Amino acid sequence: MSRRCELTGKGPMVGNNVSHANNKTKRRFLPNLQDVTLQSEVLGRSFKFRVSSAALRTVDHRGGLDAFMAKAKDAELSANALKVKKDILKAQAA
Repeated sequence: MSRRCELTGKGPMVGNNVSHANNKTKRRFLPNLQDVTLQSEVLGRSFKFRVSSAALRTVDHRGGLDAFMAKAKDAELSANALKVKKDILKAQAA
């Protein structure tokens, strides 16, 4: 399972641990990923995603999964999330 947010594309970053003696060693900063179930009001069903806490706050701020997907860029979404986005847009158009 990759350490990448399905909605924002946020992944691991690299940096340095810096000791008191200013020695530097490489380290990874991993995103805070959570397994969540988000409800789509347009489709009337729920979807499971692995998202970062920041993405979860953004979904809540924008007013739910449907509103988030309407503004989301296709390049940032995972293949699973892209399918959900297309289903939501198709249901909203009908």
